[in-house]
Amino acid sequence: MFTVKEISKMAGITPRTLHYYDEIGLLKPSRVGVNGYRYYGDECLLHLQQILLYRELDMPLEDIKKIMGRRDFELLSALEKHKQELRKRIEQMERLVNTVDLTIDHLKGKKEMSNKQLFSAFSEEQQAEYAKEAETMYDPAIVRSSNEKWKNYTAVQKQRILDEGNVIYTDIIKAMPKGAASAEVQACIQRWRDHMANFWVPNLEQLVGLAHHYNDDPRFNANFDKMHPDLATFMLEAVTIYVDNQ
Repeated sequence: MFTVKEISKMAGITPRTLHYYDEIGLLKPSRVGVNGYRYYGDECLLHLQQILLYRELDMPLEDIKKIMGRRDFELLSALEKHKQELRKRIEQMERLVNTVDLTIDHLKGKKEMSNKQLFSAFSEEQQAEYAKEAETMYDPAIVRSSNEKWKNYTAVQKQRILDEGNVIYTDIIKAMPKGAASAEVQACIQRWRDHMANFWVPNLEQLVGLAHHYNDDPRFNANFDKMHPDLATFMLEAVTIYVDNQ
């Protein structure tokens, strides 16, 4: 059996986190001593590992509780899924590192970099993830419809859509010095909204929500930072102005 202090040290989390997991029924101790101390067995350690893996994938605690509380939850199957997701993240990080290296060489004058290479880290999967993230904030049915719509595109159509998105972001960056309310930027935001129709058709409220998500979510904000450190914040401002003017 392990104490709260021992598990906190092993897992790199605070005792308060363990107490909170107990309070919400996510991770109960194996037993509680007469002195009120919580004690955790080996099964609890595996359970905690699963929680932390899901948290690493940015899953809310309530969703983790639902998944791990299901009767058909199976540890080995869950670990296989974790491995698949982590591999995807590794591949994405490697693409981002490669893009950053190319950009550094470009800025140092060592190697020319095309606009397409500038956004090469933002793959088909990443573009689809942007849309999927936005959709899940509103209606799961939209997710299914959007996924089906994307699958029905040919490879040529998918590449056209990805290239179109990259051009829009490039044009927004070029127009940033003119201000978020400028005609040039607002025209880009209209193109961005039209571009989203390749995945789903957001209403005005959802457009603002999507812009907030890109700005507030560290995963998406980091990707926009690779294009321009102020792009996510600028887009939020520009989209808000666009919606207010509709």
